[in-house]
Amino acid sequence: MTRRLTVIYSALEALLLVGLGIAAPLSILTVMWAAHYGFQLDWVIFWHAAVIIWMLGHGVTVTFQLDPEVAESLELVAVADPIVVTLALSGFALVTALAGVALGRRLRTQRHRILGELVAITGVTLLSTLVMLSAANAAALPSRWQAVLFPALVYGLGVAIGSIGATNPARVRLRALIDDGPQPLTAALGAGLRAGLGAVATVAAAGSLLTTAALVLGYGQVIALYEALQVDVLGGVALTALQLALVPTLVIWSAAWLIGPGFAIGAGSTVSPIGVSLGPLPALPVLGALPTEPSPLGFATILVPVLAAFVAGVAVRQRIMRRIGDAALWPWALAAATVAAGVAAIAAAFLAFVAAGSAGPGRLAVVGPDPMAIALWMFAETLIGAALGLLAGGARAPRHEAPVRTR
Repeated sequence: MTRRLTVIYSALEALLLVGLGIAAPLSILTVMWAAHYGFQLDWVIFWHAAVIIWMLGHGVTVTFQLDPEVAESLELVAVADPIVVTLALSGFALVTALAGVALGRRLRTQRHRILGELVAITGVTLLSTLVMLSAANAAALPSRWQAVLFPALVYGLGVAIGSIGATNPARVRLRALIDDGPQPLTAALGAGLRAGLGAVATVAAAGSLLTTAALVLGYGQVIALYEALQVDVLGGVALTALQLALVPTLVIWSAAWLIGPGFAIGAGSTVSPIGVSLGPLPALPVLGALPTEPSPLGFATILVPVLAAFVAGVAVRQRIMRRIGDAALWPWALAAATVAAGVAAIAAAFLAFVAAGSAGPGRLAVVGPDPMAIALWMFAETLIGAALGLLAGGARAPRHEAPVRTR
């Protein structure tokens, strides 16, 4: 692919990403504009709403301000104050990241890979800026710097993940330095990184299974809440689309529940394996699947992340054993387990941060898991599980194995 084609291709990728991302909510809102409002309102209002939804989907802070006269007429005095929403509709961010991964993979073998990646990320940044400027208004004001940077950062993270494996001089030199370094140390660091990320990925997968099970078992309550809202077909479609955008957030909440600290839906509330305390909930049917009682297993649920770390430790054990020769395994295994615990804690805290924030006024200003608590629990669980997995076959490597250097 020539340089010009790479630039055009990457620019079109950015245009399609932003365009289709906004078109998803805009299509539903446009149908509502026609069916509910009979084309009487200004369509630009719905464009503004679609852009704001897309911005919220990438974690952009949006400040909503209800007109004082409207708030007074509805006797909503508290709502007259600004409402800051930071809880992300993370389904949009997930789609953006996956699109970045796809682009990174497609460009991985191209001659002008870096140029294409820079053009795509820059294109998302410029388009985000333009749509932000077109939608900013007093009723819903997004954070300008976040609106410019966050979609591009999410996309760039996906591109970076997708480009892993691409050959470039910097990567070759880095790999040579690692291979020429102290083998036990580099093996422990590499094994710890893999084990930590593997443990978090496994817990997230378990969280998705738990979310699915909760929705299946709580299906009756979810349907009852749909019926209680008395929405028409179009309103039901819009409500369902909103909840679908929250699915990745719900999965992270489930993972936080498995890790131990759980999550909150409003200040003073908690949903964890050992206790459930819920106050008034937002009118979202999917919340009908929330547990109303503590887990019958109690703290035994934390065996899930411990087991995930154990399996990850077993999986990377041979990586260390091939490099240490006749040396004792346990110091390097403990070092790798500590690295794995630190990586898992950081990754889990980041996911918790993404899935937490403010969802409205009052008590809804506190929603989601506590990143610090998640980090501490995940660190301890991964340290124990990974250490047991790495030492599962004994504290010394077999004497017939010798260090192996690879290039």
